[in-house]
Amino acid sequence: MITTTLLVKNMVCHRCILAVENILKNNLIPFRKVNIGEIRLMVAPSRNEKERLNKELNTIGFEIIDNNTGQLIEKIKTLVIKMARNEVDEEVNRINMSTYLSANIHHEYTYLSGLFSFIEGRTIENYFIEQRIEKAKELLTYGQMTLSQIACELNYCGVSHLSKQFKIITGLTPSLFKNQGIAHRFPIDKI
Repeated sequence: MITTTLLVKNMVCHRCILAVENILKNNLIPFRKVNIGEIRLMVAPSRNEKERLNKELNTIGFEIIDNNTGQLIEKIKTLVIKMARNEVDEEVNRINMSTYLSANIHHEYTYLSGLFSFIEGRTIENYFIEQRIEKAKELLTYGQMTLSQIACELNYCGVSHLSKQFKIITGLTPSLFKNQGIAHRFPIDKI
């Protein structure tokens, strides 16, 4: 059976998936599956259905991506977020990000990197680091893991590497951040 896929900007977590599923159900739009950044519909929506869906998605901070460049950028972001937050299989963690992105998007990394930098005004690597630091901030806020455990969880080579990147991105040491708390956290889609 044919499935129509719509790419959705700013979907970054499981709660996003639940919110989009809820919108689809409330609008009686049959779907197969909702993943981070995409909706797989059973049938192609009419123009009116797509506009109505996009309007509903906009109310919670999402939007349907219609152009190929936007879709490509959103795919890159989704894959980078998964890798940065260590939400990929262990064998994926052993390969470098350029190989991971190229294999999943089916484009040369140099093309993806150039396009991302042009559109986003920053490199894929910077985006990756920002996402990892945001996850570190989340884990520090919970207070259930040591800095060493957080470094290991996020695949840093050591605490000093994590601390150095943390200080560069936030302007604070991890310890100082932990003492100041949640006031310095950002939503993933705002990074």
